[in-house]
Amino acid sequence: MPSQPLRLAFGRFMQESNSFSSVPTTREDFERTHYLEGAALLEACQQGQWEVEGFLKNLELSGFCKAVRKIGKGEVEAVPLLSAWSISGGPLETNYFAEICERFQTLLREAGPLDGLYLALHGAMGVEEIEDPDVMLLQALREVVGPDLPIVVSFDLHGLMTREKMALLNGLCAYHTNPHWDMARTGFRCGKILIPLAQQKSKPTLAWRSLPLLLGGGNTLDFWPPMRGIFEYVKDLCSQPGVLDASVFMCHPYLSHPELGWSVVVITENNPELAESLAEDLAERCWKVRHQQPPRFLELEEAIAKVHKARLTRKLGAVAICDASDVVGAGGTGENTHLLKALLEEPDLLSLIPLRDPVAVGKLADREIGEEVTLSVGGRLQPEVNPAVSVTGRLRKVMETKNFGRMAVLDTGSVQLVLTEGYAMPMKPSFYEDLGLSVREADVVVVKNFFHFRLYYAAHCLTSLYVKTEGITDFDRILDVPLNGPAWPQDPLDDWRPEDRRRRGLEPDFVPPPPPKLRPSPRQQKRWGLAGLFGLAFLGLFWRMFMRRRNK
Repeated sequence: MPSQPLRLAFGRFMQESNSFSSVPTTREDFERTHYLEGAALLEACQQGQWEVEGFLKNLELSGFCKAVRKIGKGEVEAVPLLSAWSISGGPLETNYFAEICERFQTLLREAGPLDGLYLALHGAMGVEEIEDPDVMLLQALREVVGPDLPIVVSFDLHGLMTREKMALLNGLCAYHTNPHWDMARTGFRCGKILIPLAQQKSKPTLAWRSLPLLLGGGNTLDFWPPMRGIFEYVKDLCSQPGVLDASVFMCHPYLSHPELGWSVVVITENNPELAESLAEDLAERCWKVRHQQPPRFLELEEAIAKVHKARLTRKLGAVAICDASDVVGAGGTGENTHLLKALLEEPDLLSLIPLRDPVAVGKLADREIGEEVTLSVGGRLQPEVNPAVSVTGRLRKVMETKNFGRMAVLDTGSVQLVLTEGYAMPMKPSFYEDLGLSVREADVVVVKNFFHFRLYYAAHCLTSLYVKTEGITDFDRILDVPLNGPAWPQDPLDDWRPEDRRRRGLEPDFVPPPPPKLRPSPRQQKRWGLAGLFGLAFLGLFWRMFMRRRNK
């Protein structure tokens, strides 16, 4: 008789929460963005389908299903549970979080016998009145599947790792890119760990370190110093013999948690000593970039002056302005009115601006297209941070959308104000262009995302500016997070190890393992080989030119 295939369940519950937002994330926010179950989820994760319709085709769950096909080779079955994802926002409502936990438990019971479980989580989800919701979710799943079923989880690289969370997992992987474009590859990496583990062909051993580090690494881009060297080192580690995976977590600075900070994880094949020594070394590399803080953002007046000077950029496209104080991609409400007020006073600039105001959208939905209206916008979701502004303009369009709710365009002449019922998240140019607004014809395009917009607006905006107005995604907000111990840059720390030992529950006299002695990884050998080939080609060309000149 043929053996029964391994059955690996998979699902997602993901949102990045901003503890400084007083606007809770609700069931409607998830349903508007992404919610699938069962067969519909499995279909969405197949080749050529949209895993999250309207946003991205291939994410973590698609990558995991690809691993099942390629590594499982017909001997592994992917069992879909549910996938719930929402754009970053305030902490989740407690009732909805409990409902999702119960739904996961129900689906696991209905799934029948399982050999493993893969989950895509963010790692920085917040829930009202719950300190660590990821731990509560994992505990709820363990109640159903038991303590021995392998669980492997993928996380955003801004996830928070804690002692309780690590104790519930058999493996984990974080993104290796910032901006994040390797989500599907990360899910595939989780499959590479879980499938052999479920087949009892592998025994992963995890080591981790928790750094008392809140901000550092400059702009934290994976392709730019100082983090470029660290991410290259992480990828080199992953190709070392005996190393299954390695991850760096740069914490979400707007999450209120007493153990907030960076962390690193290394997974080896049944070699705890190697895992510990590599984790120690990787943590030390991260600690060394703590002095390189995020870049200073421009004040409003500086940014507008730069826009006026960028004449060539505006002829070729638009200048992208990131409202760094109201980054919806980091949990901002999207209703910051400071930038809107400033651009309304710039009649020589054509600006496209998003603003979340469901009340204003409701009022405009009852008006005739082309009608001139005056109304107050903003100051409804978090009025203590975002004061209301009076706007007069002509109603240009009202449209119903799946991802952003109803949207309305108010034309003031110099400003095309896009009011949204849901999240004001213009991560892609299609946010504006689907409303009939041309990004290339504008002078200024306002976005609410730290990094991802640079990928999608590259052909439209040659210049990007980051502006500090006043809001809940200002970096100085992190100084208000209460912690259990000292952390950089709140406190002048020279050594990360004492706090790491306290966070991991170790004795103060714990002696770290010696630094690892690594061979050149295959990635390094490949780079060196290519560099050698280019060097030989250059020398050959130089020699040929030298001999020609000499023969003359």
